[in-house]
Amino acid sequence: MSPLGNPHSRDHFIISLAVGLFASLRGIDLDGHDNCTYRKRGFDEAQPDASFYIGANAEIIPWETTIIDLDQFPAPDLVIEVAYSSLADDKGEKRLLYESLGVQEYWIIDVQAVKVIAFEVKNQGSYRIKQSQVLPGLEMGILEEAFRRSRQTNHGKVSAWLLSQFQS
Repeated sequence: MSPLGNPHSRDHFIISLAVGLFASLRGIDLDGHDNCTYRKRGFDEAQPDASFYIGANAEIIPWETTIIDLDQFPAPDLVIEVAYSSLADDKGEKRLLYESLGVQEYWIIDVQAVKVIAFEVKNQGSYRIKQSQVLPGLEMGILEEAFRRSRQTNHGKVSAWLLSQFQS
């Protein structure tokens, strides 16, 4: 695994925080995984930066499970890759892998462009979206603004701003 730098780690923190805050404020059940490994027979192993089981799936993975076996459990509802130097791979090979594994949504955080490239996955294909389908009401534009703000101020202030946006 390549070394991960400050920009990657900061955006990774912000996206995980944003998803958690949004779900909490909206009463959405959520189980988050940070760099968790997923395996399925016949496919490459996946280890997304962040992944989430949402709603009815939030309690489906037993706590003691180490590597998540997708032949036994469903794929996460949402998978997120933070791309600083891996954008081409995240848009290409990883996107195809997540389509094949059956995730419902796949987001790529383009650290350098300060963009969220979000896809809804259906029928082993993916389609660009501006608003999450698995976290209804969460707009990618709000997340992009949080990333822009994080370039200018600390995470505490960005968190407060996100809370104000999600509560309005």
